[in-house]
Amino acid sequence: MRLHTALICMIFLLITGPVFSQTGQNAARPDALRSYRIGRDLEARDRMDEANQYYNEAARICLDEISRNSGNMDSYTVLTWTLQRQRKYSDVINWGDRGLRINGNDYRIVETMGEAYFYLDRYEDSLRSMQRYVNSVPQGERTSVAYFFIGEIFRLQRKFYRADIAYTTAVRLDPGSALWWYRLGSVRESVGDLSPAIEAYERALRLNPNYREASEGLERSRRGST
Repeated sequence: MRLHTALICMIFLLITGPVFSQTGQNAARPDALRSYRIGRDLEARDRMDEANQYYNEAARICLDEISRNSGNMDSYTVLTWTLQRQRKYSDVINWGDRGLRINGNDYRIVETMGEAYFYLDRYEDSLRSMQRYVNSVPQGERTSVAYFFIGEIFRLQRKFYRADIAYTTAVRLDPGSALWWYRLGSVRESVGDLSPAIEAYERALRLNPNYREASEGLERSRRGST
């Protein structure tokens, strides 16, 4: 009986030992996405110095992962997200290009590069990236953001009707941004569509009653419509 019990214990240890060991290894493994998210949360609380410590850690982990496995698309993705938060837009483009040479259909990177191009004033490149994203991932997590940037580009190019369409799509997908409603109101006001402009400015002020530019736009539009 004792021999039987001992054999059972030995078998149990042989089966479970590696599992416990593997679990410990996974728990200790650096997690770039976790560091990125902590940094983003700190940034949202205006603690940028602390945020950058986590962003730097996330970038270091990603670079290490890429050095060991150059085909790891998650590493390229988190790296570009991290560099974007640090406003290292040229680095976003460089690493994004490397990732897309491995998998040209990683639309997470396509969208992030679209934002980086925008902040580098490369509007045509940004527009191509954003249009590619929304056409390929119409229900994507960043689709509303992509449409907002498309609207921004058309607004800066003074293509106000196209900007209206893009902003309208952005706020339909995500109606919670006062800035987006304000931008929509501004392009409508620019082409004299004052009643729709008033509606957009009012929505912006509902979300942020202290939004001075939206309040001024609303007053102008109301005066112009009488």
